Amino acid sequence: MESADVIDADGFTPVRIKQVIRETSDAVSLVLGIPEPSRDRFRYAAGQFITIRARIDGAEHCRCYSMSSSPAVDPDLRITVKRDRDGLVSNWINDTATVGDALRVAPPEGRFVLTATERNVVTFAGGSGITPVFSLVHSTLAATTRKARLFYANRNLDSVIFRAALADMIDTHSGRLQVHHHLDDLDGVVSPQHIADFIGDTELEGGGPRSHTDYYVCGPAPFMDTVERALLDAGIPKQQVHLERFSFAAIPPPDPAEPVVTEEVTIELGHRTVTAPYRAGNTLLQTARLAGLKAPFSCETGSCGTCMAHVVEGSARMLNNDALDDDEVSEGWVVTCQALPTSRTARVVYE
Repeated sequence: MESADVIDADGFTPVRIKQVIRETSDAVSLVLGIPEPSRDRFRYAAGQFITIRARIDGAEHCRCYSMSSSPAVDPDLRITVKRDRDGLVSNWINDTATVGDALRVAPPEGRFVLTATERNVVTFAGGSGITPVFSLVHSTLAATTRKARLFYANRNLDSVIFRAALADMIDTHSGRLQVHHHLDDLDGVVSPQHIADFIGDTELEGGGPRSHTDYYVCGPAPFMDTVERALLDAGIPKQQVHLERFSFAAIPPPDPAEPVVTEEVTIELGHRTVTAPYRAGNTLLQTARLAGLKAPFSCETGSCGTCMAHVVEGSARMLNNDALDDDEVSEGWVVTCQALPTSRTARVVYE
């Protein structure tokens, strides 16, 4: 049997499943037993995620799953995975995960974490977006004196993940946590007005002034777009709105009207410099892989920043970016998993 502390070339470690918890009919939590030699590598902050590499029908697939455990409370790392109609890996986990199985896992990543301030926390979760939000709220209550509010949207009552745990947290932390359950079958799809009403009640229900509050949002793309727009329309500063997206952006086909066609890309990684011909439609990360480089990566959705690199010559555009701020982008930094070159040649440096 493979040693539990063997780390492969991409940084993945085999980790055993200690416990399987059926949360709802279409969601399961896995408690993972991190081997002792790897515990330091798997320390995490509330809101972060791990990347799982799964081999299904002979093909490997990488997916990111947020921790639903709290590092301030739980001794073991736990992820929660909801079944998805088109979710190959999430459905495989729901159907086959068994105590004792080994998953290949990369260490925690992500910037969707609590700020180093004393601001109160207002959170918005849609469906399985509760996973990192639950960790954030639990850690806020357990490790700080901050207050927290949660707007949690689901199809119906039966699909509410952590319903009992949230009720227990309300009882345990009396006066510091308020939870609003929005059920589509009763209330309709979440609208900007629902969000405006919820944030309008923040000060009345003890959430504190908006200038003293951080806002965290995770869920399906339409839900997140609705919440983000409502928050910004309410005058909440963008730097106080934190988003966690795990949707995959489609790579567009080459545009025949594009005036510039990229011919080659030079990539510097460690002590290696490789110049490779560019294949239209490939991201910079894919280009690095095809050139034989072991480029860093994790989420592959533009959310974590693990694959960031500096475009020092030429230019590139990003399909999605939830990791870099405006200053970093203006300096030429990109998340390579979402970046397409837009100049005849480009030079990219991983630093």
